[in-house]
Amino acid sequence: MNLMPSKKISTLFMAVVFFASWIRPIWPAEQALHSSLTVVAFVLLWRYCKNHRISDANFLLIIVFLAAHSIAARWLYSNTPYDKWLQSALGFSLNQSLGWTRNNFDRLVHFLYGFCFTPAIVAHVTSRFAVGKKPGFAIAISAIMLTSLWYEWFEWLIAVSLSASDAEAYNGQQGDMWDAHKDMLVATIGSLMWLRSCWHPARTSGTPASTL
Repeated sequence: MNLMPSKKISTLFMAVVFFASWIRPIWPAEQALHSSLTVVAFVLLWRYCKNHRISDANFLLIIVFLAAHSIAARWLYSNTPYDKWLQSALGFSLNQSLGWTRNNFDRLVHFLYGFCFTPAIVAHVTSRFAVGKKPGFAIAISAIMLTSLWYEWFEWLIAVSLSASDAEAYNGQQGDMWDAHKDMLVATIGSLMWLRSCWHPARTSGTPASTL
């Protein structure tokens, strides 16, 4: 029995989050710059769905990433009030508990990039090129690492075209000179979270290994 929401339901969820993020925007121009990537990614996702098979679960994972990116875009990542939300809902400060002095919502989004896209990439590679899950995962994690690098280059190219204050707001480094390196690392860690499901051998003969 498939308990996953259909692609239409996942799309509706994405639409609600995206349009809600545009209610009384705080920084409209900057949000539009970030959100443009979300729109492009969503269009490409649906074009992919028309030509290739993707499971409802893998589609939902990608939608979760795009929804998180939409939320981050509204607050330009560094201003996302996740700690205030936690304190209001649970009376708990994540930043204080972990000793964080910066807003780490951007790290979550980069982590979700690796975590949410890896299963779909593995499924595509193993189906399209008839390879096993191990080489499929190797290709997937390489793709996550490479595209994370490309994205950091893209951010840099955008930043150098802006004023110093606008570049800082767009990049959201918050004074961390290693921000790009850490972003790429957490995306890689997100992808590695699927390592066991790809490498875990079948427990008994005739029983397939766990699937993504």
